[in-house]
Amino acid sequence: MFVALVPPADVLAEVEQAVAPLRRNWPELTWVEPANRHITLAFLGDVPDEARRELSVRLARAAGHHEPIPLALGKAGTFTGPGRAITLWLSLRAPGRLARLAGSVAAGARRAGVGRPDERAYRPHFTLARSRKTAELAPLVEALSGFEGTPWDATSAQLFVSHLGPPLRYEPIEDYPLGRRG
Repeated sequence: MFVALVPPADVLAEVEQAVAPLRRNWPELTWVEPANRHITLAFLGDVPDEARRELSVRLARAAGHHEPIPLALGKAGTFTGPGRAITLWLSLRAPGRLARLAGSVAAGARRAGVGRPDERAYRPHFTLARSRKTAELAPLVEALSGFEGTPWDATSAQLFVSHLGPPLRYEPIEDYPLGRRG
């Protein structure tokens, strides 16, 4: 399971319009299907059934303490492994507020007894593609260097369950509105 933000349909369509021509020329990459695109706030792993109720309460509380966040997708970048790039992503504007929301969500999950402590700093991003082996992704980063997405307000976080497939599919199972303390 994981908690994420999902951009609105028009923003996802805008991304697909920019990415579709690139997908055709880079078939060796594993491209994230448009229906699975999201901004991860916290990865929870397997969540026992008996922890789900408390998790839901904690996540709703965490989301409620944060007002809606104005966001926009921006230029591309990569995460690297040993050697070369392995993940292609789009950046996000307003990373500070997003990091605070991610921290609250992760803390709420830990208080519910799920999730994993992550020693790495939260790096907000919108994954486009991955490579099973290291790859030279600089041409893709360059092709998307001028991308500036339409701004939108993130108004809720969602809890997802992963269905490993094939095909891989992420199913939203709960929605937590931002800014609604309850």
